[in-house]
Amino acid sequence: MSVAGGPVTQIAWVVEDIAAGEKFLTTVLGARRWMRMPDVRFGPESTVYRGEPADFTAHISLCYSGDTQLELIQPVRGASIYTEFLERGGPGLHHICLEPPDFDAALKDAAAQGIDVVQQGDMGGQMRFAYLDGAASGVPFVELAEIGPNMRLFFEQIKKDAQ
Repeated sequence: MSVAGGPVTQIAWVVEDIAAGEKFLTTVLGARRWMRMPDVRFGPESTVYRGEPADFTAHISLCYSGDTQLELIQPVRGASIYTEFLERGGPGLHHICLEPPDFDAALKDAAAQGIDVVQQGDMGGQMRFAYLDGAASGVPFVELAEIGPNMRLFFEQIKKDAQ
């Protein structure tokens, strides 16, 4: 039984140098225009990391290759799933993202199957996300996302600009 279902909508890497990541993926994948968002703050009022309120900042850069969103994340401050990943093994492929038809049901299904949610949050009511831990199976993370209408429009503009 699938927890989330649906196509992979995003591939994400955690990096130590976001500019170098952009350059490499532009060269290898033909990604064109990146939307870089410096110093994105995830605060304790809306983000939980390993069961505790989280407060961290990351540089985030988005682009598209076809219909797939590419994301680069460079942690800047505070403890998060991203700093943990870098400390464990250095930069690399961090997660793929799925958008389940029912976000809450997917989280309940994951819990019922014993899959831990390592980090989750709400970005101003426009996006909810949760990272499922696949470490015991040799898989980094799977992100589940629920995208609101304004965030969807933002992503569509990034996709249009990348073409």
